[in-house]
Amino acid sequence: MPDISICVCTFRRPAMLDALLTRLAEQQMAPFEVIVVDNDPAYSAQSVLQAWSGRLPLRFWHLPEPNIALARNLAVAQARGEWLAFIDDDECPGPQWLSRLHQCQTSTGADGVMAPVLPTFTDATPPWMREAGLFDRRRFSTGTRVFTEDSRTGNVLLRTEMVRSLPGPFDPEFGRSGGEDTLFFSLLHRAGYVFVWCDEAVVTEEVPADRARVAWVLRRAYRGAQTFVRVELYPLKGLRRPLRAGVLGARAVVQFVVAALLALALAPMARLKAFRWLRVACAQLGKLTALLGARYLEYRP
Repeated sequence: MPDISICVCTFRRPAMLDALLTRLAEQQMAPFEVIVVDNDPAYSAQSVLQAWSGRLPLRFWHLPEPNIALARNLAVAQARGEWLAFIDDDECPGPQWLSRLHQCQTSTGADGVMAPVLPTFTDATPPWMREAGLFDRRRFSTGTRVFTEDSRTGNVLLRTEMVRSLPGPFDPEFGRSGGEDTLFFSLLHRAGYVFVWCDEAVVTEEVPADRARVAWVLRRAYRGAQTFVRVELYPLKGLRRPLRAGVLGARAVVQFVVAALLALALAPMARLKAFRWLRVACAQLGKLTALLGARYLEYRP
């Protein structure tokens, strides 16, 4: 029986998946298993997975309906380990990645361990975009307790029993828009589970050329803000829901106007600062459209 099930959901990235499996084969810890769910209707990862079968403690499934929440749920259902390690198909761990996550959990007794995802860039990425830190995420010293805003499924170790305590555990309603992991961690934090940071368990993630663009960064801000509103309202019932929605909407209107005006004012003389405010404006627009029922679909067939 494996101690840890490494869960990977993949979608049309066979070369990156192959590179990830190579790195997982180098992990300096055992026993573990690798669970892969291919969420591409065309099953583009099939040949890669078949090639690795027998070379890794690997089990894999094809889920033709594109929905990242359903893919994660299938991986969780099939896992046999006491712990679940989630890593994305475009990430690259070092050989001590898994052991460092495990050591941090053992020393802290936490229910989950989060760790850094560091961006790497192609030559096509504009220098200003690299230097602006647009893809950077916050880091903490090892052992620091972290909460929903710093919790993601890209690099994390979780207690299996805890994960399975939630229905789903990932909500398929978020499976095309994204944000299913934000809701997932929000519910776990509200239930009182404890998560800590392990700054040594680093993975890297290449930012492809199609993401290193202004339009993509603005869309991500817009979608992320939609997720924020949906997660905020998710547990509220009765009058609490419209009251909270009203507060969120009023704040978003004010912040949108301020951010848009600052972006316009700064554009002629400080373009990077103007862009940062434009990103804030897009986020506030995302909140307002979410309150009106709009959904931006991050994952498309």
